[in-house]
Amino acid sequence: MRASGAPPYDGRRMETETDTAGTSPTAKLTQIDRRLLGELQADVPLSVAPFSELGQRLGIGEAEVVERVVALRDAGILRHVTPIFDAEALGYASCLVAARIPEERLAAAAEIVNAHPGVSHNYRRNHAFNLWYTIAVPPSLDLAAHVEALRRLTGAESMRMLPAVRRFKIGVSLDVTGERDMFERSEPRHTGGLADGASRPALTQLDIDVIRAVQGDLPLTAHPFADAARALGMSEEAVVDVLRSLRERGCLRRLAGILRHRRAGFSANGMAAWRVPEVDAVRIGEAMATYTAISHCYQRTTYDDWPYSLFTMIHASSVAECDAFVAQLARTHGLDNYAILYSTTEYKKVRPIYFSPQVEAWDRRYREAATR
Repeated sequence: MRASGAPPYDGRRMETETDTAGTSPTAKLTQIDRRLLGELQADVPLSVAPFSELGQRLGIGEAEVVERVVALRDAGILRHVTPIFDAEALGYASCLVAARIPEERLAAAAEIVNAHPGVSHNYRRNHAFNLWYTIAVPPSLDLAAHVEALRRLTGAESMRMLPAVRRFKIGVSLDVTGERDMFERSEPRHTGGLADGASRPALTQLDIDVIRAVQGDLPLTAHPFADAARALGMSEEAVVDVLRSLRERGCLRRLAGILRHRRAGFSANGMAAWRVPEVDAVRIGEAMATYTAISHCYQRTTYDDWPYSLFTMIHASSVAECDAFVAQLARTHGLDNYAILYSTTEYKKVRPIYFSPQVEAWDRRYREAATR
C-alpha cells in the first residue's frame, strides 16, 4: 500500500527547479547527439584527449565532438562534464537528511541549509518530511553536530540522518534514445567507490592538489586537463596518471557527463522508499539495482516516523509513468508498504567541493552559535 534553457553550469551556483523547466529540446537531437549523450553519461575516457577517444567510438572527429558537447551544454541538456569522486573514500562523512519543517518557515530554512558549503543537494519533496538534503564534512569535523546545528538554525520539528547502510547502485544514465524499456534489467555498472569492507586509501598531498584542481566543471575543450596541469606545474599526462590512480583506489568513481533531467525529457524525479524486512534487504536491494530506470539504490537507517529502509531513485517522463513503474515493482517483488516522494522545488544542486576551508569556516561561525 502506497503512502502518501539554462546558462552554462557553474558548480558553485545554486539553481532552482525553474531554471531547468520547460519543453525538452531533445526532440531536435540527431542520432549522433543521442549516442554522444549516452557515452558521456556512461564513462568519459580518462585520458589527455578524452573527446578524441569519444570521437573514435562514434566515428566522428575530435573537433566535432567538442562542438557537439558545447552545443548540448548551451542548450541546457548537458549540465556539465566532471570527475565524480567518492566522499567516503576521500575520508569525508556524508549523509542524506530528511527534515520536517513548518510550511511557513520552509523557504527560509532552505536558504539556511543552502548556505552550508557541505550541502550539495537540497530539495522540497511532497511529504511531511518536506526538506531533503545531502551533506558532507571532512574527517576533522563531526557530521552529526553539523546536522544538529542545522536543525537548531532552521527550527525544524524533526531532522533525521539517513546514512547508507548498504549501497547497491549509484550512477545516473538517462536513456535519451527512447529505445530502452523502463523494466529493462542489467548488472549495475557503477556501484560506488570503496568495495564493502575495504579500508580507506591514504591520500598524498599530490592527490589532494589534483582533486582541488580538477573538481567541478571541466573545460569543454580538446584538452580539458590543460588548465589544471598549468596551475599545478605538471604535465597533462601526470594529472591523468594521478586521476587513474585515484580511480584504481576507489576515490574517483568516474569521469562523466551529467544531464539536466527535465531538459532531457525526464520531468518526474521520484524517490521510492520501501519498507523491507531486514532479512530481505540485500536480496531485494540487489534486484532493484538491476533495473536501468533506477539510478540509485541504497539501504538506509530507519526511525519510528520513517520506517522505509530501501531507497530507489527513478527518472521518468511523467509522474503517471513513474507511479505505474513503482506499482509494478511492488507487485513483482511482493512489497506493499512504500512511499513515492517527488521533488517539487530544487533549492540547490552543485558538485561537492572537497578539501576546501569553507566547511571549517562554517563550523567555526555557526556550530558554536547554534548550541547557545
